[in-house]
Amino acid sequence: MVMIRLARFGARKQPYYRIVAIEKDRARNGRSIEVVGTYNPRTNPATVDLKHDRIAYWRSVGAQFSDIVEKLVAKNPAGAAPAAPLTPSSPVKAAVQAPVVAAVEAPAPVEAETVVEA
Repeated sequence: MVMIRLARFGARKQPYYRIVAIEKDRARNGRSIEVVGTYNPRTNPATVDLKHDRIAYWRSVGAQFSDIVEKLVAKNPAGAAPAAPLTPSSPVKAAVQAPVVAAVEAPAPVEAETVVEA
């Protein structure tokens, strides 16, 4: 039987997971049939990348989800666009970007020249 479950990668205390289609009897990080996504719990919010078409294929041939993968797929349905960050990633970038945006929005004042004829 084929399962879709997590396989742990990454360094010690820095987990990173691949979502894999794998035989149920194999070890957690054993040889997988196919990688169908990734999960990084260390980012804020956690990053989940899924190949929904491949997951649908494996489900159609009888693969079963593990509990955690089932929750990840439910929270990240097919067709949902990834959320763009609303704020810059660092305060330095925010400080650099703010004056540029203000300069673009405010047009420069135009002074009229007065010509005096004698």
